[in-house]
Amino acid sequence: MSRLTEAHYRRHVMPYYRALGSRLGYAALLGRTRHFGWYEPGHSPWAFAAAMRRMELVAARKLELRPGASVLDAGCGVGDTARTVARAGGAYVTGIDGIEPDLAIARQRSSHAGEAGRRTRFLRADYHALPFADASFDGVYTMESFVHSPDPPAGLAEFFRVLRPGGRLVMFEYESAPREELSARARTALAQVCELSGMPGMLALTRGRLERLLGEAGFTARTAYDATRNILPMLRAFSVLGRVPYGLARGVGRGELLVNAMSGVEMYRHQEAWRYVICTAAKP
Repeated sequence: MSRLTEAHYRRHVMPYYRALGSRLGYAALLGRTRHFGWYEPGHSPWAFAAAMRRMELVAARKLELRPGASVLDAGCGVGDTARTVARAGGAYVTGIDGIEPDLAIARQRSSHAGEAGRRTRFLRADYHALPFADASFDGVYTMESFVHSPDPPAGLAEFFRVLRPGGRLVMFEYESAPREELSARARTALAQVCELSGMPGMLALTRGRLERLLGEAGFTARTAYDATRNILPMLRAFSVLGRVPYGLARGVGRGELLVNAMSGVEMYRHQEAWRYVICTAAKP
């Protein structure tokens, strides 16, 4: 990893993912996968696994892959999205992440996943300094991992470098509202969630800035779809589950100990502070 990223991961990202609340919450509710699900009217808000698989299929469709394409998953976690993209798109997916225990789980799960698993591989690497040659991939995607970036322009430059001409970048990420547009309470909640979750990228990527940075990095055909409504049922469920434990912790002045409960409650309460966007772009 670069020095900047290594320091950021050690001080902010790793403590968040190693916290007992994070480990128990992600394991119990999401099977250790860490991204939102896609909901349409009529979908149960509590069917988390089905919703997450739908979101992963959205990623596969937006990449517009041909069979045999080579794809980079930048921030793969335990590899569920990589296996879905490999299965749905007939692709070969390389997943990278900075958390070695997650990579071990990804490899183990892929070893039992048949053809989709054989089309995946997982490496410890930093998307700000990718260990791949220029023009190595037909597609690149992030699934709620770019918010951890301490240097978004550097990450986008690397995505551009490793994409082949004509390749597509698809990013499922959060954007924040400009702080001056928010109430003091909403600003405080947003800042706390981002600080405790190691997400400086969410604060840096204010509304519309990701699309502008994609253009500055050289990408064309940039589009952004506001998918906030498609994830709100899951966030509401998290808010319901987190309300009591977060309220109790906050009552004794230790709300920060339950950051995921805090995030569910405060981000559902302050929906004006953020949005969930799916950005697509192409390398000329």
